Amino acid sequence: MDQTLHQLGELLLGAVPTVILVALLYVLYTTIVHKPLRRVLEERRSKTEGAVEKSRADIGAAEARTAEYEQRLREARTTVFRAQEARRQAALQVRANAAAEARKRTQSQVQAAKKDVETDKEAAKAGLQGEAATLAREIVRRVLAPAGAGR
Repeated sequence: MDQTLHQLGELLLGAVPTVILVALLYVLYTTIVHKPLRRVLEERRSKTEGAVEKSRADIGAAEARTAEYEQRLREARTTVFRAQEARRQAALQVRANAAAEARKRTQSQVQAAKKDVETDKEAAKAGLQGEAATLAREIVRRVLAPAGAGR
């Protein structure tokens, strides 16, 4: 057992330089490779996340501009529709005014024609009364006249 402990002690004593080299290698690896690599990876991640955030912000701004554009487009359409409606109403008003004027002229022409017809009727009536009186006198004269005198 003594010999085993002695061999074990020599083995541990021989392993000390290896442990020191491994510890030194770990420290060197950590300072030379691992920390700069982690820094670069964190920087890359932050830039990537920053680019993603910037992309999201750009998308949000584009959506806002699109919404604004659509709103202005709706307002422009509304304005155009209102202008069209105003022109249509004006055209309807002009048409209604023209129809009213035509009705008025037609009504005055009808009134004038009625007046002319009434005047012609009165003239015809007076003429017929005059002729009727003449005919009545002629009939009375022929009826009352002696039987053989007129022939």
